[in-house]
Amino acid sequence: MISSKNRTGGIKHGRGFSLIEVLIALIILSVGMLGIAGLYVQSMQAGRTSMFRHNAVTLAGDIADRIRANPSAGTAYTATAGADKSCVNGVVDCLPADMAAHDIYLWQEQADDSLPNGRVTVTHDGDLVLPSYQITVGWDEPGESPTFTIVIPVLDI
Repeated sequence: MISSKNRTGGIKHGRGFSLIEVLIALIILSVGMLGIAGLYVQSMQAGRTSMFRHNAVTLAGDIADRIRANPSAGTAYTATAGADKSCVNGVVDCLPADMAAHDIYLWQEQADDSLPNGRVTVTHDGDLVLPSYQITVGWDEPGESPTFTIVIPVLDI
């Protein structure tokens, strides 16, 4: 220990940090760093959720536009996705139901590519004065299964 004499002739001991003070400062710094790491993980999860929600809104808007472009298909859009209808790429004309089946096929492929365990459904309510479709897009995230739903009115031509 370094010591020196002060003005009054007494011995003055060296001052500095003790080991306890250093350990307490280290603990406080560690807790702060853990808090920053937790915020970073939460922001990454929120960004991922935001991306999936954007994809769901885009998918719902896409099929809504396809339904509006083919309004005479009616309940054909409520079918589950089947095989691709080759009439779209062929030289023959597609019937409205065939075009709807093709649209649903493409829509399901897009949902599989852009959402984890993507689920897409369309229900048709033709009993109203203005028939409407309910479009629902769902996916899986850790701890929840969020969905996005829109309802669009479509006049049957």
